[in-house]
Amino acid sequence: MKIDDIKRIGVVGAGQMGSGIAQVAAASGWEVLLLDVTEAVLQTAMKKIREGFARAVEKRTLGPDQTIPALARLRTTGRLQDLAEVQLVIEAASEKSALKLDLFRQIGCLCKPETILASNTSSISITKLGAASGRPDRVVGIHFMNPAPVMKLVEVVRGVETSEETMALALGLVTR
Repeated sequence: MKIDDIKRIGVVGAGQMGSGIAQVAAASGWEVLLLDVTEAVLQTAMKKIREGFARAVEKRTLGPDQTIPALARLRTTGRLQDLAEVQLVIEAASEKSALKLDLFRQIGCLCKPETILASNTSSISITKLGAASGRPDRVVGIHFMNPAPVMKLVEVVRGVETSEETMALALGLVTR
C-alpha cells in the first residue's frame, strides 16, 4: 500500500484528541469516519471541529473556501463495523490498556488485511496492541500532540513487528 492508496481514515474515539485528529485529516484531504459509542460525544466533537475550522480561518491557516469541503469529508458513526472500508484506523480512545487491547482485537478482525491500524497512545505498548490485533506488522503508533489541529509535532512509534512499509506509510501520512 502507498500513501495515495489511503482514501478513508477511521478515527476511533471522538473526545478531544480524536476530534482534533479527525479535523486535521479532513483538512488534509482525506475522507474521515469519526467513531464513538456515544452520540452526544459525536455531536460535541462535530461542534468542536466546526469551531476549530472557524478559528483556522480567522488565523488564516485555512482558507474559507477549504472549510466546507473539509467538513463534507467528515462523517460520524457509532458502529465499529463501519471501519471495514477504511484504509487506516487511528485509535484515540481513553488511555486504558484493557479498552485499547479490546479495540485492537475487534478492529483487527473487522478491517481488511491491508488496513493499517494506528494508536494515538502515549503510554501503551505498540507491540502489545499489534499482538492483540493479529496483524502486528500493520500496527504503528501515531501520537499527535495536543491540540492536534495546532501542534505540528507528531510522534511515530514502531512496535517490534511493525513493517518498514507501515512505518513509511505512517511517516508519509504525518508529513502530508
